[in-house]
Amino acid sequence: MSVVTVGPPAHGGHCVARLEGRVVFVRHALPGERVRLAVTEQCSRFWRADAVEVLTPSADRVPTVWPDAGPGGVGGGELGHVALPAQRAWKARVLADTLRRIGGEQVAADVAAAVGADPADGGRPGAVGTGPGAVVVEALPGDDAGAGLGTRTRVELTIDPEGRAGMHRFRSHDVAPLTTLPLAAEALQALDLLGPASPWRRAWHPGARVQAVAPSAGEPLVLVDGEPAARGRRRSGPPRRSVRERVPTPVGELTYRVAGAGFWQVHRHAPATLVDAVLAGAALAPGERVLELFAGAGLLTAPLARAVGERGAVVSLEGAAGAVRDARRNLHDAPQAHLHTGAVGPAAVAELGAGSDVVVLDPPRAGAGAAVLAAVADLGPRTVVHVACDPAALARDLKAAREHGYVVTGLRAFDLFPHTHHFEVVATLRRG
Repeated sequence: MSVVTVGPPAHGGHCVARLEGRVVFVRHALPGERVRLAVTEQCSRFWRADAVEVLTPSADRVPTVWPDAGPGGVGGGELGHVALPAQRAWKARVLADTLRRIGGEQVAADVAAAVGADPADGGRPGAVGTGPGAVVVEALPGDDAGAGLGTRTRVELTIDPEGRAGMHRFRSHDVAPLTTLPLAAEALQALDLLGPASPWRRAWHPGARVQAVAPSAGEPLVLVDGEPAARGRRRSGPPRRSVRERVPTPVGELTYRVAGAGFWQVHRHAPATLVDAVLAGAALAPGERVLELFAGAGLLTAPLARAVGERGAVVSLEGAAGAVRDARRNLHDAPQAHLHTGAVGPAAVAELGAGSDVVVLDPPRAGAGAAVLAAVADLGPRTVVHVACDPAALARDLKAAREHGYVVTGLRAFDLFPHTHHFEVVATLRRG
C-alpha cells in the first residue's frame, strides 16, 4: 500500500491525488489528509483507490454514519465520514469547479453574478469563497438536527445468494448484505428488512430486487421484482401498487398518487423544496403558457397548472408511459394541463412549445442536451427553469443555452442526498 496526501474533491464522491505520476481518484478521504491507499482499479488514464488508513485526519472527519458503505463496501454513502457542513462545502466546490471547467468562464461568471447579490452568502454553511459569487448548497429542513439521517423515503435492495438483503458493492455486481439502513426513513427501518430473521424473507429469492417506499400519506409499501409483497405468508385485501404523497406548496397542498416502482424524489422534503424553487424561478402570472419537459408523474405540473389558472396552459412531455398515467390521475381536475407521452427532442419541443412564456425542464442525469436547449431557445420564452441532478450535465446544458442567448439569472443548489456526493440544482435562465 502507498501513502499519499489527498487533494481537492472531484465530481463523483472522491478526492484527487497523485501516485507514481498518475491521477488517483480516492474514496473515503478528505482534502488535505495523508492516507494509506489500496488501489482498486487501474485504467490507462487514472487509477481508483480507497483510503484504508488515515494517518493525518482532517478536522472535518467524523466517525462514519454508515460503516456498510466504507472501504470495500456498498455504494451510496461515500461521504458518511464527512461532517455535514463540510459535505455541503464539498458539493458547492464541485459545483463551482464543474460549471467553470465544463460550462466555461462565461457560464461561471453568469452564475457568480446570479448568486452574488447578497455578500453574506459566502458566510453560510456550504459556501465556497466569501462575498459575491459564492456558490451555496442548502440544507433541507431538519437535516442538521437529525444529522442527515432518516431522510430517504425509498430504498432499493438486492437479495444475495444466501437470501440476505443488501446492495451492490461500489463498481461491482457483488451484493454485500447490509446490517443497517441509517439513511432510510424511520418507517422503512421499522419494516425489519435486514438480517436472517427478517419476516420478509419468505417473499423473496436470491437475485430479487426489493423496493421499499414510505410515502408521506399511508402505510409503507414493499415490492419484490415489481410485485407487492406481504410481511408474512398471507396478504389481507387486494395488492397495493401505488402510494399517496402530500406536498405543501405556495399554491396549496397537493396530493399525488404514484406507482410504488415509479420515480419520486427520495428525500422527504425534496418535493416541496423543488416546487418552491421552480415556482419562484418561473414567477408565473395567471393566463401564461408553460412547456414542461421530462414531466414525470406531475410533481411540478400540478403546481404550475395552479399557478397559471384555468385561463393559462401547461403542456407537458414525458417519455415514460407509466409516469404519464400517474400524471393523468394527479391532474384529472386541471383542464389547463395537457399531458403528452413521447421522447423529448427538438421536433417535439417545436411542436408543443409554440407561444410558451416559460419552459421548465427536469431532465435525467444525462441532461437535456444541446439540441433540446437550442429548440427551447428558438421558442423565445421569457424564462427557462432547469432542474438538474448532475453538475456536469447542468454545465453542458447551461453552456448550450448561453450559445443561444439565455444566461443564468438565478441558481439554488440543495443537499437532497446527505452523506452522498449527489445534490440538486435549480437554475433560472433569461435571454441576455
